[in-house]
Amino acid sequence: MNIIENSCLLVGRLLMGLYFIIPAISKINKFEGTSVYMEQHNVPMVPVLLVVTIIIQLVGGAGIIVGFKSKESAFILAGLTLVISLFMHNFWGMAEGLARSHELQNFFKNMGIMAGLLMITGLGTGKFSLEGCEVTHAKIS
Repeated sequence: MNIIENSCLLVGRLLMGLYFIIPAISKINKFEGTSVYMEQHNVPMVPVLLVVTIIIQLVGGAGIIVGFKSKESAFILAGLTLVISLFMHNFWGMAEGLARSHELQNFFKNMGIMAGLLMITGLGTGKFSLEGCEVTHAKIS
């Protein structure tokens, strides 16, 4: 890969990681409100799943940003994104209107995020990452 491709991967990883880290911090700061919102969407075991979601988003987002265990992080975050989309953006169960359009948009936005995560899973992080730097490969070999 050339410098432009590696630079694009770096910026993309930064944005993708922040996409998960910032909402995780928001979930921590608004834990009770997030719990109520999840209960309204019939999510089971809300206290446990909310904590698990926060941990996955923080650890996975950081892993993607620095490029450590990024394929694993991206794959797990893709699965989480799918589950969240199915529970929290279930537009198919709503009446026509603005709220349904909003949930439809969020659902397919999340599918796009999931696509990016699956691309990281398949292609890796590039040279500008802990996994891609020369020192890491030399130690493994």
